[in-house]
Amino acid sequence: MKTIDELLSEGVAGKRVFVRADLNVPLDGTTITDDGRIRAVVPTVKALADAGARVIVASHLGRPKGAPDPAFSLAPAAARLGELLGADVSFAEDTVGPAAEAAVSGLADGRVAVIENLRFNAGETSKDDAERAAFADRLAGLADVYVGDGFGAVHRGHASVFDLPKRLPHYAGYLIATEVGVLKKLTDDVRRPYVVALGGAKVSDKLAVIDQLLGKADRLLIGGGMAYTFLKAKGYEVGISLLQEDQIPPVQEYIERAEKNGVELVLPVDVLVAPEFPDLKTKAPANPTTVAADAIPADQEGLDIGPETRKLYASKLADAATVFWNGPMGVFEHPDYAEGTKAVAQALVDAPGFTVVGGGDSAAAVRTLGFDENAFGHISTGGGASLEYLEGKTLPGLAALED
Repeated sequence: MKTIDELLSEGVAGKRVFVRADLNVPLDGTTITDDGRIRAVVPTVKALADAGARVIVASHLGRPKGAPDPAFSLAPAAARLGELLGADVSFAEDTVGPAAEAAVSGLADGRVAVIENLRFNAGETSKDDAERAAFADRLAGLADVYVGDGFGAVHRGHASVFDLPKRLPHYAGYLIATEVGVLKKLTDDVRRPYVVALGGAKVSDKLAVIDQLLGKADRLLIGGGMAYTFLKAKGYEVGISLLQEDQIPPVQEYIERAEKNGVELVLPVDVLVAPEFPDLKTKAPANPTTVAADAIPADQEGLDIGPETRKLYASKLADAATVFWNGPMGVFEHPDYAEGTKAVAQALVDAPGFTVVGGGDSAAAVRTLGFDENAFGHISTGGGASLEYLEGKTLPGLAALED
């Protein structure tokens, strides 16, 4: 795929450059609680603006149902982008309507505008090719060049991700180029030992990537809510812990395959349990109990890996040459259940090799728990996109940029 450096070498002064970013940041009302994804696109936007381009930044935010919804407005993200750039950023209150057209036509060389949430138009996510194409046509009318830099959306076959680059000269921004380079280090030329830590709530979300990793990773560490399906598959009582009964058969098969393939599959040896899920708003003390992983009481719920498991996982990461981590080890949003996730994050910091935090809740946890982002080899902006790449899937947004 062509990169932004090639575009810059060709000259962009006076050209309208459409940057498909990922400004899908978490909001508390209109307050951004994690601006990591906005910061990630700044190098691309700044390089284009400094070169004299007229930059149109577009993104989705949340899941509005194809119509304007003030709760999902990109206005706070546009304001934050302006702060990070140290420049005024204009904001259009529609996507392809008169406000967007006016904002783009009013751009001077080196200036930036953000258009409203792409998902306010049903054509962005439509499964109907014609409807999606019509929206892509209107977006194409706003620009002369397309730069894809929204890695968190490249696994979606949406109008602005898949259809639009086919209509304009297209290039990969700095973020996408970096993300793809990192993922190739996890798939094509892996330094060993290669250790993968997987957490999060549902094992069903990770089955496909586990299937691939059983032929590539040296060790696989399992935590989070998904661990209880693995423990149940081994015949353990898991109480009222999160459990996907229908996933037990494939998990049992993966446990057998791991042993056959020589992949070290490591499960929790102890867990923190409580009779109910903690209150994440008040963060009131939960007073959990630590029990062995094979001795979870029938009326208790597992909510984090225990202290012995933290030590075990840290030891399994200590000599890793390559690490990929996706998914928290427990309910990290509550201080009583954050230690497992914190321990894994610290183990990545201490590991001698190349460490990748696979976006989503893992990236949020790193920031929430106060870690220095520069202590990790890479923090991805796209959890779902990273997982699908590792699964071996073709990602529509990358395929469109490669044409």
